[in-house]
Amino acid sequence: MERDAMQTMIKWKDKIDRKPLILSGVRQVGKTWLMKEFGRTQFKQVAYINFDSNPRMDKLFSGDLDTKRIIDGLELESNVKINSENTLLIFDEVQEVPRALASLKYFNENSPEYAITAAGSLLGIALHSGTSFPVGKVEFLDIYPMTFFEFLEAAGEPKLVEAAMAGDYGLTNAFSEKYSDWLKRYYFTGGMPGVVSEYVKSGNYDSAREVQNEIIRTYEQDFSKHMPPETAVRAKMMWNSIPAQLAKENHKFVYGVIRHGARAKEYEISLAWLSDCGMVRRVQRVSKPGMPLKAYEDMAAFKLYACDVGLLGAMCGIDKKTLLEGNRIYTEFKGALTEQYALQQFLAGDVSHVSYWAPEAAKAEVDFLLQTGDKIIPVETKAEKNLRAKSLKSYITKHKPEFAIRLSMAGYRKDGFILNVPLYLAPVIGAIIEKQEKPD
Repeated sequence: MERDAMQTMIKWKDKIDRKPLILSGVRQVGKTWLMKEFGRTQFKQVAYINFDSNPRMDKLFSGDLDTKRIIDGLELESNVKINSENTLLIFDEVQEVPRALASLKYFNENSPEYAITAAGSLLGIALHSGTSFPVGKVEFLDIYPMTFFEFLEAAGEPKLVEAAMAGDYGLTNAFSEKYSDWLKRYYFTGGMPGVVSEYVKSGNYDSAREVQNEIIRTYEQDFSKHMPPETAVRAKMMWNSIPAQLAKENHKFVYGVIRHGARAKEYEISLAWLSDCGMVRRVQRVSKPGMPLKAYEDMAAFKLYACDVGLLGAMCGIDKKTLLEGNRIYTEFKGALTEQYALQQFLAGDVSHVSYWAPEAAKAEVDFLLQTGDKIIPVETKAEKNLRAKSLKSYITKHKPEFAIRLSMAGYRKDGFILNVPLYLAPVIGAIIEKQEKPD
């Protein structure tokens, strides 16, 4: 399967002043596959090192961090003669040996000729738990679940992607039904590579759901494996509350939904853990938008999303018939799935920051504020073709943005200050924003 991140990695390879590259992202999002495929296609050979339960590597890095000595040890471990000109070094599950992380500083300073990529399923936890890590000596690449366009490519529909990428919105409007049919399938599978691969291979939704449920079980096993018991219990409760949080009319996260009387202080560590490992994504509230958005966020008010729309559907037990054909249950939850889908596309694209807008003491709320380049654009999501957007119009009146976007199942068209963008074009929202000019 093709991943957009591969092009970013190729650009990194060709940089003169490259630093070791760390891939970050939730477990089973495809980091290991990406590194190995990158090595297979762009290098003559690969030296792959897995640090999980590897006492030899623990001993190797417990000594001095002289890069020549380390390279000698890595050659013995991988059985590969490491040549800086044609070998990719892969450090997998690198958080399991903290001094291997620390060694990247010395590779950057003393042996920058070596191409090194590193990843770990719980690397974010390690970096926030006091692990020594040299700032400014590495580069990071966030890996997200496959976008809708990556899903289309994997499913054998590259022409649909090409038309959308080319900005031929007359053509995409003409084939909106086909895009919409595939989008429903993506809502079910989501973008976890293992799930997409199973669906593409078998065409069986039940088999894809089995893979999703296994991923969820793996996540929940991490709670008890890597956290103190009390924190693990709270993390699981918070994780399991996400569907109920998003099912509310107001999607703002409420601790009382987890259990009656719950308080923020009790769940701070669990929330940080879930965020650091990529299982959840917080979208913070902004009451007065300004640049940069992050400086205007209310840290006490946020919406909490899962890492993947397919996993969210699996957590809710939404079956294929419900998603593909629609019924009352789906009607009540489709707004949440639509927001989850849209957020995934934004994060994987070229949007630099995402918040949401809700003024003080008012019922109005705009689902997302996107910061891209020098623009802050409000975005309202609609699960169907209903184009009513009172909150969006309220935002326009109060804050006078250059324009606003309404994501829905309706076709691409302009309506004064509001640009209607089909949901299936969400992966290119950044490019669409850059093309717009302020209406007269």
